[in-house]
Amino acid sequence: MMCLVSDIQPAKLVVATMPRVWVITGTDTGVGKTVLTALLTRFLRAQGHQVRAVKPFCSGSRDDAEVLLRAQAGELSLDEVNPWYFRLPVAPLVAARGERRRVTLAQTVRFLRAAAKQSDLLLIEGAGGLLSPLGEGFCLREVITALRAIPLVVCSNRLGAINQARLVFAALPPGPAARAHLVLVDQARPDESSRTNQQVLASNFGSGRVHRVPWLPTGAPASLSTGLTRRLRYLLGDLFRTFN
Repeated sequence: MMCLVSDIQPAKLVVATMPRVWVITGTDTGVGKTVLTALLTRFLRAQGHQVRAVKPFCSGSRDDAEVLLRAQAGELSLDEVNPWYFRLPVAPLVAARGERRRVTLAQTVRFLRAAAKQSDLLLIEGAGGLLSPLGEGFCLREVITALRAIPLVVCSNRLGAINQARLVFAALPPGPAARAHLVLVDQARPDESSRTNQQVLASNFGSGRVHRVPWLPTGAPASLSTGLTRRLRYLLGDLFRTFN
């Protein structure tokens, strides 16, 4: 049985009382940031909220930005979702230097603040991990600080997740770290640690801040199994209750 994201019926969520900017980062590249960002976008838009999702930096490909574009029904242009694209598949700072381009923190924050004014809630997907260099002298950590954003850290639920998640939380600024949430994404082939990682990490960060979702294959935002729908409902409900 399949159902659309719009079929999810959680308790009433009041976006107006929540922080207006979330930053979706990860413990590594390819851990599921884009799929989760698209799911959040579709879910909240289905509830009638004005949500905008952006990925300011892409290098090597704009596939991730195009996923977010589709999640917003094509209402934005690709450049509005992804203003800085570089051809070389390396960290954005390195790719920009290869094209003799320069992006500053001030430019990035200016773009994001303007995007936030156009929505109830702005979702920002990072490029790579938290400390991947985005531009001259800054990474996503500085963006989070400048915007006073809530970090949502995505981590593959496998051996090594405990160490990786704790390292990212330790690298967050103190204020955002205290409000950050962790999402463990199950793998197509789970290992023994996948059954215990959530419990261990909850003892570090608190059970209400550590969430687990099933494996999210590419394309999952378009349609969801009943089981995934149910678990997303609980995940998102926990997230929103934290801020209300």
